[in-house]
Amino acid sequence: MAFGINRTELKEWKQKVASGEIAFLTHYWIDDRFPGVNTVTKVGCVNVERLAKWGEKHGISARYIHHRARYPHFDLLGERQREILAKENLLHQLDRFES
Repeated sequence: MAFGINRTELKEWKQKVASGEIAFLTHYWIDDRFPGVNTVTKVGCVNVERLAKWGEKHGISARYIHHRARYPHFDLLGERQREILAKENLLHQLDRFES
């Protein structure tokens, strides 16, 4: 379940993904499989080859791409999420959800 973002943010992420950009979207997320994790960052790009190369750069195998018809993406969680967002200069996306 995703929450904490607005329609504009979601629409912008979808447009960037569809245009072939590497796009980031962080939101609240709850999944019993991941206790203690309350956010996820979706890193998407319709160009799966480009997305796979991005993942490789960060040590993430292409097998972790969620192949959604229009919005293929990686999910970043926990410490790796923070680490990668810091490298990408995007920690502000995560910081807004931490109290």
